[in-house]
Amino acid sequence: MVLNLEWLRTFKAIYEHGTLTGAAQALYISQPGVSLHLNSLEAYTGYKLFDRSPKKMVPTERGKVLYNFVLEPLDKLVTAEQLFHKSSKSDRSTISIGMCFETFQFTLEKYISSLPFNVIIKFGDYHQMLHDLDKGLLDLIVTPHKGDQKSLEYQPFSKERIVMVCGAKTEFTALKLLLADDKMKEAEEWLKHQIWYSTAADMDHLKNFWQANFKQRIDFKPNYIVPNISSIVRCLSSGAGFSIIPDFLCREEIAAGSLKLVWEGNVIIENTLYFGTRKKTMYEKEINMVKHIFDTQIDL
Repeated sequence: MVLNLEWLRTFKAIYEHGTLTGAAQALYISQPGVSLHLNSLEAYTGYKLFDRSPKKMVPTERGKVLYNFVLEPLDKLVTAEQLFHKSSKSDRSTISIGMCFETFQFTLEKYISSLPFNVIIKFGDYHQMLHDLDKGLLDLIVTPHKGDQKSLEYQPFSKERIVMVCGAKTEFTALKLLLADDKMKEAEEWLKHQIWYSTAADMDHLKNFWQANFKQRIDFKPNYIVPNISSIVRCLSSGAGFSIIPDFLCREEIAAGSLKLVWEGNVIIENTLYFGTRKKTMYEKEINMVKHIFDTQIDL
């Protein structure tokens, strides 16, 4: 028996989606096809890779080990397919860009269809983006962090200020009075009893703001954990509660009155945003077009 690459693709989809149905939908194949691939892979490896239950496919220890082995190679194969798949318009170049989801949604998403070249957008953590840029898997990244790779260069283009915001229906007069009187301990206690929003992937904004302004680590859990900052903005725009987010992601909502700027902090937290590129690139023209879009959307 020969190992079939599609078995591994299917295994990865089951692992990440948790159900045969979810994997089938992600792969655009039938559920019986998913089951066949998994059974074939388990027969090939000689190990049970998942514990079956009515609602969830739970990976076994062998399944976890296999997933860790195949994840990076399969992701690289997907990237290779996207980069080298023959296009009907062979004269269109393709560039790959890494950034966080919110930055893409706020700046580049509405312009994608107008670009005269192909674009592959990758979301992920900044450390991995730097690695992928250095290895040639990405051509441009938007990042608040600089690496030490000698082949890369960084161009600052904007700053993001981390601020406290709340929904338009939120009453915070008591907080303003406490802050005005420099009663920081009382202000901290008041805030701990409010409704808070954060994201599942990144609570650093909240942690860093709290540490800088209250001189201690955050010791409460947000009430609502949502997928991304854009979700926080939408939730707060129609309700009440607090969050700590970058100001450029909510300027329009603050101007429109659906969000309120509560506090920038006694200690201002600002991050410089950089364009990261390789020093030698064949896509300078395309990269400059993307940079121009960012320059028109985000004020330095």
